[in-house]
Amino acid sequence: MWDDAGLGVDMGELRGTHVPVLLDRCLSLLGPALERADKEHTVHVDATLGLGGHAEAVLAAHPRTVLIGLDRDQEALAHARARLEPYASRTHLVHAVYDELPDVLERLGYERIDSALFDLGVSSLQLDAPDRGFAYAQDAPLDMRMDQSRGITAEEVVNTYGVPELTRVLRVYGEEKFAARIASAIARERAKAPITSSALLASLVRDAIPAAARRTGGHPAKRSFQALRIEVNGELAALESALPAAPDALAPGGRLVVMSYHSLEDRITKRALAERARSTGPVDLPVELPGSGPTLRLLTRGAELPSDDEVAANPRAASVRLRAAERIDEVGDQTSVGRAARERPRRRISPLRQPQQSKRDGGHASQEGDKQDKGEAT
Repeated sequence: MWDDAGLGVDMGELRGTHVPVLLDRCLSLLGPALERADKEHTVHVDATLGLGGHAEAVLAAHPRTVLIGLDRDQEALAHARARLEPYASRTHLVHAVYDELPDVLERLGYERIDSALFDLGVSSLQLDAPDRGFAYAQDAPLDMRMDQSRGITAEEVVNTYGVPELTRVLRVYGEEKFAARIASAIARERAKAPITSSALLASLVRDAIPAAARRTGGHPAKRSFQALRIEVNGELAALESALPAAPDALAPGGRLVVMSYHSLEDRITKRALAERARSTGPVDLPVELPGSGPTLRLLTRGAELPSDDEVAANPRAASVRLRAAERIDEVGDQTSVGRAARERPRRRISPLRQPQQSKRDGGHASQEGDKQDKGEAT
């Protein structure tokens, strides 16, 4: 096992309760790519290893599969390493963020992988550990770093960002319509003394939101805490970089599964997969030009939601949105899917009725819903 993860971390007792989200569905989607008869072994990347629940299930179900597990949280990696010890001969655990996947694969000597899983958001360990500062229902230092070895903390963001910048973070990353009021309340409080506790911040946010708006939508601080966590960890920027890189790393027939927990993540995922699932060639040609056909085939119709039984068994799955795709392109790929993608007839479009270019999403998120992040406390 090649492993640079969690060196010097005292694992101690496991903190948090880990129930893998949509485990059976993930296994069914990944399975065809990992059980290919034409390969001596297959390679699966768990880009958000966490406590290793999904990874353990993949390794148990596919004895010929090698796991590459990435996580930025060294404490989580230490726990995952212990959990996956029975499979140590075919695991590589790496302290890295998922947008570093190309570098990790190069270091390990893998040109292509057969599947990848992204289970986004905050992990059970991070949520349930009171000293990490992710949960607004528990008083803790304002840290919120997934990798506690580097980066700014939520305390630094709250106490040093100007009001306009803090407003932007809360509005864009938290979809918080009272962002300006909250930012102003934070500025008034920190002028008296630095804000260092999650309980104080949650109280400030609650009091800044009108009473009528506090009656619905769960805890009034959930969107602000989500926004700060995303800012501290650079989550959306990392995702925007990782999603193009992961399909590029897939072998033909390889599969990618992404689970998102709020609309910002899901919108980035939807856009990235959709761009690769359509042609880039001129619309008025009767056949695809070589190299212009789609490189992904979508495996889900839109975003799949959890069943009632799944949510009952694991309440943190309530807001999950799952999307999956399969790599279909490659020069010389002779699969029926690849041929169909290149040879299908093209619909001729009248020059007077060219389809309008879709608007790019601006800084304000849609009203798709204030979905509860899996990392939110209740």
